[in-house]
Amino acid sequence: MNSSRVSFEEAFMKNIIVVGLGVFITYINGIFVFAFYKNSIFYTDPRYILYVHLVINDLIMLFFSVSLHILGYTVPLLNVAVCSVLLLFATTTSDNSPLNLAGMAIERYIAICKPLHHTQLCSVNRTYILIGLIWLLNFVPALVDIFILLVNEPIHIFSMSLTCYNNSLYGSNQHVMRAIFVSALYLSCVWMALVFTYFKVLQAAKAATSDKVSARKARNTILLHGLQLLLCMLAYVTPFINNFFLALFPKNRGTILFSTYLLSNIFPRLLSPLIYGLRDQKMFKYVKWYLTCCLFFSKVEPNMLKS
Repeated sequence: MNSSRVSFEEAFMKNIIVVGLGVFITYINGIFVFAFYKNSIFYTDPRYILYVHLVINDLIMLFFSVSLHILGYTVPLLNVAVCSVLLLFATTTSDNSPLNLAGMAIERYIAICKPLHHTQLCSVNRTYILIGLIWLLNFVPALVDIFILLVNEPIHIFSMSLTCYNNSLYGSNQHVMRAIFVSALYLSCVWMALVFTYFKVLQAAKAATSDKVSARKARNTILLHGLQLLLCMLAYVTPFINNFFLALFPKNRGTILFSTYLLSNIFPRLLSPLIYGLRDQKMFKYVKWYLTCCLFFSKVEPNMLKS
């Protein structure tokens, strides 16, 4: 009885922590999204469009991740049809982030190294087309997992219930091969894009005719994109990290799994505004206003203030 009570308390505290972090991160990210949609100066800049898409994507991913975590404790056996839909969007949004980071790095490269072509190459319409392509490239592979399940299992599996996590539902060899192939292909392309754009911007920063300040900022931004990508990749190496630490500390299974979950799924969602948004003076001016002054002067808009 005591052990069950402790297990309930542990589950309760873990869910409180996850929900609390989820609400906090949603609030912070929501301020950035609110600042974007309240000020039309951001609408025509591909840089901010891609950034706010990254933030919105992280918000969606966070919602599904937290929901799956809570359901894992409250509804241990979930209907397969419901589980497949939840995993479809969780997987798609998780895989969107690396491709979005690559797009942001390429946009900075064009802005610094090919400024005369930036308006044409990085138009608003093309930016939205890129966002649609990112969703398509990740939604289709996630949908393929469901088709593989339909091929390998009878149709009535969708009326059954199981523990809802990726390896439980999509644990066949075909699913594993699909995940490895797509992840390796996309991540290698993203890394090549980041490395290429970084060194091109670095060369521009050293050129006598370049805008050294803008080039230096773009170079640092691409480096930060690399850090964000490393954190995104934690989701792929988490199983290996878990196996390593579980072999060393088998009695701390719950703590290890919960810690790696926070590290790979929750905390990276906070880094987009902290790493990227707060560094941008234009965005930060509005975000700072909405976080502070607007609480007391709700009728005053930030664009009424002097820069």
